[in-house]
Amino acid sequence: MATTAIIDYGVGNLANLKNALDHLGVGCVVVRDPEPLQTVARILLPGVGAFAPAMARLRESGMLDVLTERVQAGIPLLGICVGSQLLLDESEEDGSHPGLGWIPGRVQRFRHELKIPQIGWNQVEFRKSDPLLEGIPDGAHFYFVHSYQMVPNEPEATLAETEYGLRFTSVVRRKNLWGVQFHPEKSQDAGLRLLRNFCTLTPSNS
Repeated sequence: MATTAIIDYGVGNLANLKNALDHLGVGCVVVRDPEPLQTVARILLPGVGAFAPAMARLRESGMLDVLTERVQAGIPLLGICVGSQLLLDESEEDGSHPGLGWIPGRVQRFRHELKIPQIGWNQVEFRKSDPLLEGIPDGAHFYFVHSYQMVPNEPEATLAETEYGLRFTSVVRRKNLWGVQFHPEKSQDAGLRLLRNFCTLTPSNS
């Protein structure tokens, strides 16, 4: 398989994600500067913690301009957890903060009486078929750790939803961009299948 880049911008431990791809036999490289992004076939954008510091670290990394160019060229990109939230226009976490603006929508805090953050396994219910979800049973369980939800402006951007006090978007897509609110690298067989699916995508089939 062609090389998949894992963006390392200093937000989160990437070891689990790298180990998952190594287990799958996927060619991957951890990228900390712009140059390697010019030649990779697809990009993983992980992230943990708060939205604004993550966005700031991505800008400070020096990779954002090349990352934007590659996305505009049609390279598949998958955001994970906070990395998926960064794809949207803005977040209300600790004030109002702009995101990348690649998927119209915003990030909102959960507003219900269940424990926040949501930590643990939960079902992901598909709303439409997609190459990212191929071979994964509808209703499969994935591992979540989050207090905020993605709210895309366009309903058709929602590939899957999850119930936690309300129904929220847990998988989002717009063109060659995907985002998952859960951690596939911690989600056993279903998560590995999702990562394998992503790592077979090319600009022509995404």
